[in-house]
Amino acid sequence: MGFQVTDRTRRAAPARSWLWRGALPASIVGALLAGTAAAAPAPREELVIHAGAVIAIPGERTLGPTTIVVRDHRIAEVRAGYVDFPDVPTIDLKDRTVLPGLIDMHVHFSFAPETRLWSAAIDTPEDVALFAFSNAKKTLEAGFTTVRDVGSDGYSIHALRDAVNDGTVTGPRIFLSGTSLSIVGGHGDMSGLNRKTTEALFPYDYTGACTGAVECALRVREAAKYGADLIKITSTGGIMSQQARGLGQHLSDEELVSIVTTAHGLGLKVAAHAHGAAGVTASVRAGVDSIEHGTWLDAETAQAMAKRGTWLVPTLGLLDARKESDASPAVQAKMAEARRVAGQNIRLAVQHKVNIAFGTDAGVSPHGQNARQFRLMVEHGPMTPMAALRSATVDAAALLDQSADLGTIEVGKFADLVAVAGDPSRDITVMERVATVIKDGRIIIHDRR
Repeated sequence: MGFQVTDRTRRAAPARSWLWRGALPASIVGALLAGTAAAAPAPREELVIHAGAVIAIPGERTLGPTTIVVRDHRIAEVRAGYVDFPDVPTIDLKDRTVLPGLIDMHVHFSFAPETRLWSAAIDTPEDVALFAFSNAKKTLEAGFTTVRDVGSDGYSIHALRDAVNDGTVTGPRIFLSGTSLSIVGGHGDMSGLNRKTTEALFPYDYTGACTGAVECALRVREAAKYGADLIKITSTGGIMSQQARGLGQHLSDEELVSIVTTAHGLGLKVAAHAHGAAGVTASVRAGVDSIEHGTWLDAETAQAMAKRGTWLVPTLGLLDARKESDASPAVQAKMAEARRVAGQNIRLAVQHKVNIAFGTDAGVSPHGQNARQFRLMVEHGPMTPMAALRSATVDAAALLDQSADLGTIEVGKFADLVAVAGDPSRDITVMERVATVIKDGRIIIHDRR
């Protein structure tokens, strides 16, 4: 059996590596190891929260004054009224509404609206990692304690995910796809630079481009091998790619089926970037788990999605993205076309009872402003405020297969909580002004203004 790096070995190895290099005499090493074994266990981490109102399960009855007790990163108790726990740190949110930590199912931490096409010729992997971390920090402070990163450059995002999981840095919980799978020259593959530059910066096997069922299956297996939590594909053309090839189907039916079959065989879900109707329909028919964007979703395909249980992640980031004048002519035309039908996908999904999970396309839209999409979902869907909140909590957790740990405020789940001033079921815009963020029972921000 080959050596496998686990969370335990990743944490332990750096701390002990100096002992293995003969840095200290054996007697001292033995004493240190003996002392470590005899050390007392870490004290239990506890926090008490007094909340004025609690939307414990979005879509269900809002609770009145409530005490939430956190022990060792998880919710230990939820009690009616205000209960005092002497000697336990208490945070006063009696004038706030408390909700589960929010989940954004479609972000790209390695770039932002200001990122330029030629940045790959300048930035190092270290630059990308630090930039991704800064975007992750903004996102967490906006109340999004969990995200799904569906396409970031190289493996910097893997390092960030692992560093957050290990406690090396503070950030949102990240589930990632790594590089998207696409056709050669399609959305997700580099275009817009001269051939020599493109080949130098983005070798063929770096971008995730594939041709034919066999090679596309290989790309899935490579992504799994190097730590992907899911597979992201670009089934159609893209709005932000530097080409005027339209938004129709890119990956063939055979390639789509190969990708889905291979991914599901490895226990990975498939998220399909798909704008044009034909590509959306082909992706649903192939068995993908979620349609990302679904801009030109039609009624027949919406019905098929509802029947199959296919999710829609209806990103409305372009409505909050950079001005069209900042983009190339090819991109400007596609942005204008997409904006004309914005919200059509949500209206059809609501009408036909398609599962909807919240996703912003942050990276195309600004990081840290993710909650603005709640307003857009209500205005353009239209969705009710509570349905929009549910899409970013209960429903997003279900698509992630993380309902046992995330999405609601219930005993046993991770203590991921946000607090706002006001009632989001009446005014969804209060979600844009999160006052308190708690992740894993630890206070990230707490603004008493």
